[in-house]
Amino acid sequence: MSRSVLQRLFHELTGHAPLQYQKRLRLHQAKRLIEQGMAVSQAAYQVGYNSPAQFSRDFKQLFSMPPSHSGLNELAEAKAD
Repeated sequence: MSRSVLQRLFHELTGHAPLQYQKRLRLHQAKRLIEQGMAVSQAAYQVGYNSPAQFSRDFKQLFSMPPSHSGLNELAEAKAD
């Protein structure tokens, strides 16, 4: 199977290109980690981001809010105190 056929079939099944699908999986995992109390920068590195700024941009684009949004980060802030 050629690369282009695989990508087309993957897109038909998931609605996303393979790299976009992988990015969404990483961002959803990071969101879970943040909700469990992990610091935003740690969650970004944990799921494979090398740039916290890029992580924040991607997170905001997917979830329509920054990762530091108080609704997500309450536990992390409480632990830091």
